[in-house]
Amino acid sequence: MPDHAHSTDPAVQAQLDRLAALSPGRDILGLERIAELCARLGNPQERLPRTFHVAGTNGKGSTCAYLRAILEAQGRRVHAYTSPHLVRFNERIRLAGELIDDALLAALLAEALDKAADLQASFFEVTTAAAFLAFARIPADDCIVEVGLGGRLDATNLIPPPAACGIASLGIDHEAFLLAPEEGTPPEPAMRIAWEKAGIVKPGAALATLAYPPPLGHVIAARAEAAGVAPFVEGEAWSVEPVGDAFRWTSMDGALPGLLRPRMAGAHQMRNAGLAIAMLHLAPGAKPDAEAIRKGVAGAFWPARLQRLETGPLTALLPPATDVWLDGAHNADAGIQLARHFETEPRRIHLVTGMLANKHPDAILAPLAPRLASISVVPVPGHDHHDAAAFGPDARAAASVEAVLAGLTVDPANEIVLIAGSLYLAGEVLKANGEFPE
Repeated sequence: MPDHAHSTDPAVQAQLDRLAALSPGRDILGLERIAELCARLGNPQERLPRTFHVAGTNGKGSTCAYLRAILEAQGRRVHAYTSPHLVRFNERIRLAGELIDDALLAALLAEALDKAADLQASFFEVTTAAAFLAFARIPADDCIVEVGLGGRLDATNLIPPPAACGIASLGIDHEAFLLAPEEGTPPEPAMRIAWEKAGIVKPGAALATLAYPPPLGHVIAARAEAAGVAPFVEGEAWSVEPVGDAFRWTSMDGALPGLLRPRMAGAHQMRNAGLAIAMLHLAPGAKPDAEAIRKGVAGAFWPARLQRLETGPLTALLPPATDVWLDGAHNADAGIQLARHFETEPRRIHLVTGMLANKHPDAILAPLAPRLASISVVPVPGHDHHDAAAFGPDARAAASVEAVLAGLTVDPANEIVLIAGSLYLAGEVLKANGEFPE
């Protein structure tokens, strides 16, 4: 399914309409098309600044946010390529610290689309090529690239060996693509996912990872060994020690001074920050100092990841002082992280959810079930989605998040509201509440 994108700029919208019409116009894996497209564009991926490449089922976007915030706190100019966007397509491409402007975006997309005319390239492949063009032409010190889907056959994996690779949390997602039968791949689903993610490891690139259960860790270690890379693994080479709402980062080379306090909520964000620090620790070249790391961890923000919504048109529909949380969780690993975050929250949860038809409602419903005061199910605009029946007999259907909040009876002292289930839905919520990612 393609990412639906709209722009208020007519020139950008004209190119987004061309993107939406691509054949096959959906997620497809393989490096042949992106390699040919980039060759026609002069191989811009070979002219990137120092690069960091991040894969993972969940947490890779947050890890990229920590990398960027720490490097920028050191005074460095940083490019970043992430996906999906939440409100504006421009969010995918950040140039030397700023979102790409409409005029340049329209020109780059047109250039890539013109060269891709006969390739049957996908939405993501053309977008990736446009990002590589931007990164090759605009000066910067560093470049952060988030994997779109999987790793081994993802379009971003066309880049030469980066300074450092990172692998964040692993879980089952995108089964139709990442678990498609293929000779020579691990048959067990979780091990196959780990194998695909570790496909970003290349000879000469440093690798930092989180800690995984032994079978998954062994798969990643074997992939790294085949590339001649020694992985820098959480719990063995580096660690995060939570201390209240802060943490201490330690490696085999010693500990960073003081405590690091993330802005982003959730214990999992401490590990994402730890992974970013580990990647920077390994990468050749300039090292951020302890103060830049402290400022970066404290300032990093990635929208729709356990984000507490501000006062706005949406939240104003609820009683004053109601806590409203937004998260893009849509798979089992993310559902578990949500439940862990709220396990010390004494108040009950009103869940407002919309989920794509190719996802599993139980992924977020089961971990939260003991805490739920109500379940309201809304459409995900522009996408095939589950109806309320998929969430069980207690779920109620509604036309929109606005309709749910307008009719919800909430006791702020004893109840909170959580909107979760899809990043596409999260984007609609941010737009409706006037909170645009910058």
